[in-house]
Amino acid sequence: FFFSDAVVYARKMKGNNQLPNAHFKKDWQGNAGPCRVRTWLNQAGRKKSRRNARATKAAKTFPRPVAGALRPVVQSQTQRYNFKKRLGRGFTLDELKAAGVSKKMAPTIGICVDHRRRNRCEESLALNSQRLKDYMAKLVLFPRKNSKPKHGDSPAADLAAATQHKGAAVMPIEKVAKTVEMVAVTEEMKAFGAYGKLRTERMNVRQVGPRIKKAIQAEKDAEEKAKLDKL
Repeated sequence: FFFSDAVVYARKMKGNNQLPNAHFKKDWQGNAGPCRVRTWLNQAGRKKSRRNARATKAAKTFPRPVAGALRPVVQSQTQRYNFKKRLGRGFTLDELKAAGVSKKMAPTIGICVDHRRRNRCEESLALNSQRLKDYMAKLVLFPRKNSKPKHGDSPAADLAAATQHKGAAVMPIEKVAKTVEMVAVTEEMKAFGAYGKLRTERMNVRQVGPRIKKAIQAEKDAEEKAKLDKL
């Protein structure tokens, strides 16, 4: 009879334990081909390279912000995430108009424009238009030629005191801590049935069409009855 190694091991081991199946054939040094173990021995060098790259990018984009252009605050998509705020692609034409910024001038002064997005509510329009106004109040606009400044360029004193913005984003979203208001539970609150109220309102929404149809039919029946009574 022939017995495999697994059967022999199973007979030698006591109890219902896992069969020994350890892997000790990793080539750490890479002698038999590519190294199978990923190392990070160049971590310090990569850190220095990233730091130098950031410094080079900042010097190249000076005096513009390192993070790029200003972006609007929008709500995330889908019902699962729409309660969260994030930075969007660009400002709408209505938001630019409300802030008094030209749509052609906006990209030249570090403002992203998205002509496809629409404002679905007054809150988003007011929020992003105020965001644009705050940005324009803080903006230091350098002239293309220092010898020939144009209308709208910042004065020489502001240019001398200007510093480059090196944050992760221009005007990042500020998290506002919501305070919880404590109230005393009244008898009216205890007697209120939230589940029943929701069921009733859902039923009212579903019955809008049938109720309108029923009212129209009742009105027609009343007219026909009135005609028959006159005869």
